[in-house]
Amino acid sequence: MMKRVFMKGTEAIAESAVRSGLRFYAGYPITPQNEIPEYLARRLPEVDGKFVQGESELASVNMVYGAGSTGTRSMTSSASTGISLKSEGISYCATARIPMVYINMQRGGPGVGTIHPAQQDYNQATKASGNGGFRMIVMAPATVQEAVDMTYDAFDLAQRDRNPVLILGDGMLAAMMEPVVLPEMRTEKEVQQLKEEQKEWALIGHAHEEKKSFIVPGYWSVEDQEKLCIENNAMYQRWEEEDTDVEELYLDDAEIVLVAFGMAARITKSSMEILRQEGHKVGMIRPKRISPFPKKAFDNIDYSNLKAILDVEMSIPAQMVYDVELAVKQRGRIETYLRSGGEIVRREEIIQSVHALIGEEK
Repeated sequence: MMKRVFMKGTEAIAESAVRSGLRFYAGYPITPQNEIPEYLARRLPEVDGKFVQGESELASVNMVYGAGSTGTRSMTSSASTGISLKSEGISYCATARIPMVYINMQRGGPGVGTIHPAQQDYNQATKASGNGGFRMIVMAPATVQEAVDMTYDAFDLAQRDRNPVLILGDGMLAAMMEPVVLPEMRTEKEVQQLKEEQKEWALIGHAHEEKKSFIVPGYWSVEDQEKLCIENNAMYQRWEEEDTDVEELYLDDAEIVLVAFGMAARITKSSMEILRQEGHKVGMIRPKRISPFPKKAFDNIDYSNLKAILDVEMSIPAQMVYDVELAVKQRGRIETYLRSGGEIVRREEIIQSVHALIGEEK
């Protein structure tokens, strides 16, 4: 049986990344994710990896662009405002088909905002991570263990698709400590093999060939750019069929369905359990990946029995609710319970909102 260890969210993510084969990290300090670069500054040299604290967010993400173009498993991390600055570099990685993983430990906003937890980067993560309309797989952990598992898998998905992958957390996940089981450490032979698998496209010291010129920004023809967009669109459609990840609870008899992701979903789930104990028929849909959004899960609701769907977010105005509306297709009533700017959703207020929806406000 694998040993459980007690770790902070940020440090557990960093260790999981190393175990998945991370060998290059560049970042810049910003609360509440600072323990990721702090941990990796110590840990990466132990596995002959490279850590760089860039002079800015822009410099850091472009260092990841360069390292990732060699087939080296590469990562950066930041929080909200820092991710905004990295958006151009992330879009470069998307257009050049460079695998990379990045972490966003969200804080309140817009602007500099607060350093407290929020979910106000949903649209940025799922709709506009940079110019050009590209998409990514976006994972939204609700526990430190999920953050560990998702980070480990993210590098494999990035390499499979040659595309950026985002782990979307928040300041609460970053700071909390929980027992986790860490994944197995990949051997140096395995890490090298993963890099070798990318030699057909990666810049690994061989003579420059025309087919690799796409890695350099500005060398694209109109025809090549459109061809890439067509290929990417096919990949996004495949994700819709094969790469959604969602938790569905009690949808068969639910009169109220709660919808939430990330740390808000953790609190929402405990609210649902209390309401079920009270005898209320409450179910839940929790997207573990908010991109691709699990639209098909909403087809499993018995709309003839449904009174309302309650969308729970740490964002004002609501952002995920628009994806919920597209998935529901006007088959049911949708309401929201929202907090914002660093205020965390509260279990008693979720319960009160449900009581109000079923006419039993207490």
